[in-house]
Amino acid sequence: MSRDWATWSLRIVIASVMILLLPFGHLADVRAGERVRTRAQRDLLSSTEWKRLDDAIDRALSYLASRQSPDGAFTTAPVGQPAITSLCILAFLSRGHAPREGQYGAQLDRAIEYVLAQQQDNGLIFAMPIEPVWQGSKPSHTGIYNHAIAGLMLGDVYGMTESTQHERIAQAIKSAVRFTREQQERPKRTEFDKGGWRYLAGSPHLPNDSDLTVTAWQLMFLRSARNAEFDVPKEYMDEAMAYIRRSFNPSTGTFHYAQLAPETHHSRAVAGCGILALSLGGEHESEMARASGEWILKRPLDQYNRTENHHERYHYSAYHCSQGMFQLGGDYWTRFYPPMMRTLLDNQLGDGSWPAELREDYLGSVYSTSLAVLTLTPPYQLLPIFQR
Repeated sequence: MSRDWATWSLRIVIASVMILLLPFGHLADVRAGERVRTRAQRDLLSSTEWKRLDDAIDRALSYLASRQSPDGAFTTAPVGQPAITSLCILAFLSRGHAPREGQYGAQLDRAIEYVLAQQQDNGLIFAMPIEPVWQGSKPSHTGIYNHAIAGLMLGDVYGMTESTQHERIAQAIKSAVRFTREQQERPKRTEFDKGGWRYLAGSPHLPNDSDLTVTAWQLMFLRSARNAEFDVPKEYMDEAMAYIRRSFNPSTGTFHYAQLAPETHHSRAVAGCGILALSLGGEHESEMARASGEWILKRPLDQYNRTENHHERYHYSAYHCSQGMFQLGGDYWTRFYPPMMRTLLDNQLGDGSWPAELREDYLGSVYSTSLAVLTLTPPYQLLPIFQR
């Protein structure tokens, strides 16, 4: 038995013992697909709201399951694959579903196989050819996001898979880490951008060689790989964290997308990215993270699918803010989550989905729905990468 399997088995044993030690009256809180809620979590919402939340997520997952193709992919534009399939897998995992088991086990197996099949020989988890010069919403733009999100998913699902698939995931992660490091070491024109990541192709129209959102996703992938006990040297993380800290702007009290004009903009997605990246890098509740949390609280997500500027994407912002504010916890979380949750639930469609992202509608409602589920499920604490 590998050390990963031993670790996973030990977690299951510990969780089972904890459940057995609960007072009898608390056993009602232990339901399929849920972690035992602490008193603070239970008090966050009323019992009626918890049931409404559970039902909404289950309907969303049923919708996603209905949008899976025979090859295992969840339907979206080709430039969004395999990231969006990976986000769907994470959405199922965040509700307690697992490969090979239960209602969606076979579908998750197929989806993981699809993601593995997208990896190129150089380690990039993205199958489309990359243009030599960057173009927005083309493979040169989306490829690096696909790589990191797929790698993050593989790191989180690694301990849940059987031996043959387990080994193939291990090889995929090792190769993907090497690719990520090569991209991190690409020459940067400014000291500010060292340690970060940018798109897979450059352009004279792009003044920055790193940006916060790409960097945050790469950091999440590396953190997931480290959590699964893969070799990710500390210097990779340290260099990325230094870039994240440089991206905080004291004059605005939040993180900025990139250093040089015209891309110095900030948004709720960027703010949430910064908080989450610092937390996953081991800097919990830092002054920068708290300041950015206050900035988010002044800009609630209670106007559904509305954004503050043309840079922002609503569901993408909601996802990053929810994960980041959960890491901050306390008053930040209790003030942020209930109104955001109610806004999302009030706007869920009858088939269980959420409408497509206004400025990225070409990616479809599978994308917005997977992000909405991941926005809503932090209280369940079932995804290893985002556990507080």
